[in-house]
Amino acid sequence: MSYAANRLIHDADSHLMELADCLDDFMDAKARARYDELPKLKVWSRDSKWAKEARAKQGDAAFRAGAAENILLRKNYDALGAFIRDDRPRALDLLGFQSQLVFTTWCLGNFGLDESADLDLAYATADAHNRMMVAFCSVDRRFLPTAYVPLTDFERTKLTARAAIAGGAKALTIPSRCPKGHSPSHIAFDPIWRMAEEAGLPIVFHVGGEEKLNPDYFENGLPKVKDFHGGEENFTSVSYMMIPHSVMLTLAAMIIDGVLDRFPKLKVGAIELGASWLPSWMRFMDAGADAFRKGEERLKKLSLKPSEFVRRQVRVTPYPHEDTGWIIKNTGEEVCLFSSDFPHVEGGRNPLKRFDDSLKGLPQHAIDRFYAANFVDLMGEGLAPDLRGGAKAAA
Repeated sequence: MSYAANRLIHDADSHLMELADCLDDFMDAKARARYDELPKLKVWSRDSKWAKEARAKQGDAAFRAGAAENILLRKNYDALGAFIRDDRPRALDLLGFQSQLVFTTWCLGNFGLDESADLDLAYATADAHNRMMVAFCSVDRRFLPTAYVPLTDFERTKLTARAAIAGGAKALTIPSRCPKGHSPSHIAFDPIWRMAEEAGLPIVFHVGGEEKLNPDYFENGLPKVKDFHGGEENFTSVSYMMIPHSVMLTLAAMIIDGVLDRFPKLKVGAIELGASWLPSWMRFMDAGADAFRKGEERLKKLSLKPSEFVRRQVRVTPYPHEDTGWIIKNTGEEVCLFSSDFPHVEGGRNPLKRFDDSLKGLPQHAIDRFYAANFVDLMGEGLAPDLRGGAKAAA
């Protein structure tokens, strides 16, 4: 029996643990030469010892024999299907989820290129990422590839979004941090929202695209604190507090500036950004709208309260360590989604138990919405009709 034990569950967050050569076949030689000089590529090299070890381990028959009993215990590059495309359907069979939204890991944030002077490389890398993701997920239609769309240049953004949709992406990921020189709610992006709405695909945010914590906060005169991987590049308890700040502000700007009003069928997902912030954020937006409505035409024009736009169009994944039941009670049954974060360490070894424990006391229809219906609503046309509910579909 699978981990999900025949329950209808859609997974709003899973990852490819890509290796450094993942974009090689999807990028032209000119862009590739500049891409190879990125500082991150010096660490994340094609010939690194850890990459060779990962390939060797996944090629070892004895190691692979233990995949089933370790489906949620082996993490990152040790996990089944972490980077070998043909292994991923078996991993999903063992997990038992109806579908998975798939993101990258190392490529999240587009290597910081959106803020660089080399916009040609920024968009070329995003386009290569998008083609790579569609190719990886093409092995099984239950996998829903996410594309990355920079918001730096209005015209190039339209081209990248159009190519991603035409190429088979099932969601468009945009950064939650504000691009230089303009708001993410700028009316010049209306063609992007229109494309997504017409295609029935969501716009999504994911951790990694947010404004980072000011590093001065780490200079506290005390010993350096390691993250849960034993390094210093991921989140600690203080930098964790910064995770939702950018998405809170970007979503507020999109709502207040009328993006969700102009595109009422557009769905937006905030993935792996936590959700404990939702209740107070929704109320804070409503309070702000009430306070400034008399003097701001944009607020007078809104057809709904900000929190009502959230319930209608925004979907968010809580972390398994958060009190998801409390979040749902204080935001509405429409908003929250299940996610496993497979195969990342952060997803834990038994996310279903942690979520189930938190959801106790909620009506069954609210629980069903959390595990399946809200995801179906988010994904729209990106999810095949026969994958939306009922019996488990074959690959």
